Amino acid sequence: MSSTFWRDRPVFVTGATGLLGSWLVPELVHRGATVVVLLRDGAPRSRLVSDGWLSRVVTVHGALEDGALARRTLAEYSIDTVFHLGAQTLVGVAKVDPVSTLEANVRGTWLLLEAARQTGVRQFLMASSDKAYGDSDRLPYREDHALQGRFPYDVSKSCADLIATMYARTYGLGAAIVRCGNLFGGGDLNFSRLIPGVIQATLRGEKFMIRSDGKFVRDFLYVEDAAEAYVLLAEKLAGERTLAGEAFNFGLEMRPTMLDLTHKVLQMMGRADLEPVVQNIASAEIREQYLDAGKARERLGWAPRHGMDAGLRRTIDWYREYMASEIAPSSKATARARAVMEKTS
Repeated sequence: MSSTFWRDRPVFVTGATGLLGSWLVPELVHRGATVVVLLRDGAPRSRLVSDGWLSRVVTVHGALEDGALARRTLAEYSIDTVFHLGAQTLVGVAKVDPVSTLEANVRGTWLLLEAARQTGVRQFLMASSDKAYGDSDRLPYREDHALQGRFPYDVSKSCADLIATMYARTYGLGAAIVRCGNLFGGGDLNFSRLIPGVIQATLRGEKFMIRSDGKFVRDFLYVEDAAEAYVLLAEKLAGERTLAGEAFNFGLEMRPTMLDLTHKVLQMMGRADLEPVVQNIASAEIREQYLDAGKARERLGWAPRHGMDAGLRRTIDWYREYMASEIAPSSKATARARAVMEKTS
């Protein structure tokens, strides 16, 4: 694909302040795209905000479930390519509040797809998840596996995938589906997730609490590799319309247990002494999930630039810097308070 593919290309990104969006948007800006983002809530701690990227994009304020806003935005900015990353992404939240999860993940998706159909969007990249496959005895997951989510979050992704496929097959919309393993990397401030949670606890000198029995198996992908995968698929989709309606798995094709991964992070941080606490309280979650990314390798020529170790090192470095800057202001305030006390004593 030409190096000028993204130059001045009008792009719309939902979920821009989330983990993936906060890396994808800068990548698109670097490549010359004209980026419009949907922002529901203020997210001052997102790296998209803290690193100043919002000043380089157009911001539209609103919710995924606002179909009129979606149509206006896509039409007014003549959007060519949509990256639909916006969703309620936390499994625990979905279990507690399934209705808002289905509203955002399912209704929000069909409204945006319909807006894209009406306004002539050419490429529509939809963020799905390996959880769309549901529980299966056939592993690793391949793209031709049935979508059989059973728990709230999983069901929301299974439904959204089927709806995106419907728009591609029935209406000829250039939609493709991206199913990644668990994303990790700097900028993930959902510390209930394993990797940021382990790193945060370790930097504080605390033992990490594993909610499951430690034996759950997941596939992973470093966030910068995920951003590059989305960009690559969008470019390929523009040149090969037969990719519309297709789904692609992206992952490191690894099978670590949560306990093994926790120990790896502790060793890399030099704190193997902080033995994690296994709580074994997790429920409504699939025990084993991992992907086959062979289709992406063969059809797209994709390969991750970072392995697990390299991605973890970059991630740990990011959190060290983030938490140091977070701690520094309070330390300065304490020093000022001590100086005032010394002057008045």
